[in-house]
Amino acid sequence: MSAPTAPSASSASACLSATAEAYDAVAVRYADLVKDGLAHLPLDRSFVTAFADLVRAAGPTLVADLGCGPGYLTAALRKEGLDAFGVDLSPALIAIARRTYPGVRFEVGSMAALKTADGALGGLVSWYSLIHTPPEQLPSYLAEFRRVLAPGGYALLGFFESEGAPVTPFDHKVTTAYRWPLDTLAALAAEAGFTETARMLRCPGDGERFRRGHLILRAAE
Repeated sequence: MSAPTAPSASSASACLSATAEAYDAVAVRYADLVKDGLAHLPLDRSFVTAFADLVRAAGPTLVADLGCGPGYLTAALRKEGLDAFGVDLSPALIAIARRTYPGVRFEVGSMAALKTADGALGGLVSWYSLIHTPPEQLPSYLAEFRRVLAPGGYALLGFFESEGAPVTPFDHKVTTAYRWPLDTLAALAAEAGFTETARMLRCPGDGERFRRGHLILRAAE
């Protein structure tokens, strides 16, 4: 695999700003669309539960839900016994999350540069939030994930899978997103210091367009 070209700071910042503005513009509709969370997705829900079990068994239970949106997954992680908090680029979505789940910590921020000390987290989740990251920027995000995870901590990634194609952009309803080959994303994670614990690939359900990929990764000790 050839090394991706490092993005400029200005291009990365412009992408983050555009994504935040796009979600701010549709925050109420988006929150209503995803409000049921994992209720009708038994396979996805089982993978989130497996991740939570692994984090609890490993020790530290502080978990960041990165790109948390309106906060439904953050709340679900807390029900699984994790000390979860949410981070999102969109101030409008964070405002909705705080209203919906009072008492849960939510903050505006970028998963590209987290306000978290090295090794402070027992786990982190990026649930369909890396999908808007341009492919050349993804290695820097994975490096940031590795930085904030304690050795032996776990990361859970959810994403749209490319069905045999290379990394593929598509017309996401909010802003441009990318579908990833599962093997390619796993290989980039390995380069960032993760080992793969588990993967799940499922076919699209009713109303879904693409196959869904999921990875549980462990930070190298």
